[in-house]
Amino acid sequence: MSKVDLTQVRPYGDTLNDGIVQLSLTLPLPLSAEAQEAARRWALQSGFQDPKVVHSQDLGEGFSFFVLYARSPVAVDFSSIKVLKSSHKTLEKAEIEALISSKLGRKLVVVGASIESDAHTVGIDAIMNIKGYNGHKGLESYHQIEAYNLGAQVACEDLLARALDVGADAILISQVVTQKDLHLRNLTRMVELLELEGVRNNFLLIVGGPRINYELAKELGFDAGFGPGTFAEDVASFMIEQVLINRKGDHDV
Repeated sequence: MSKVDLTQVRPYGDTLNDGIVQLSLTLPLPLSAEAQEAARRWALQSGFQDPKVVHSQDLGEGFSFFVLYARSPVAVDFSSIKVLKSSHKTLEKAEIEALISSKLGRKLVVVGASIESDAHTVGIDAIMNIKGYNGHKGLESYHQIEAYNLGAQVACEDLLARALDVGADAILISQVVTQKDLHLRNLTRMVELLELEGVRNNFLLIVGGPRINYELAKELGFDAGFGPGTFAEDVASFMIEQVLINRKGDHDV
């Protein structure tokens, strides 16, 4: 295989650097030959070369779904990319339990919820519930973690009140609803509430969701953000590391 030029990285389809991509989109049009042509022209006018509609489906109510193959002339300089991300090491469940027991000397207390209008519980349950997700047990299964899953559509004020009531070390928030960037408004509101009450530094504040990454979370005022593919041990490893760092800092004062 030819060596990849990291300063000129292009999509790969059939051959290296051919720029072939697969696109999917929905148009507010009933399925027809004209709608297929509209999808093709959209791709062409968006800068893609030689677009072809390879699949189309009627979604009903005047909407159609399309899959296209096309070629992109754009290359990116991979060598110049720097992404802000957490440097913590993910430990195994048994290692986390041992670390909490030996170094913290008490249970780690965590409160989690999907906040405000978000009615989705899949994300918070995958991290919190005892069954977890995909063979990875949730925080409720950890003997050294006291986990409170408040569920969905929890007001920011109620989440904070519960965190204060149980003396939480960390607040976990899941945000799936993303229409019109509603997740950003909800998350910003939580940070502003903590700051208004003067308790922002009392908690680790962690967010997860399909459009969340570490960099975005930091920009919003959170301590960390976890996206798709995250399991309970990823979050637990970060929490115990940071709690121990913060405790050491308090003792150094």
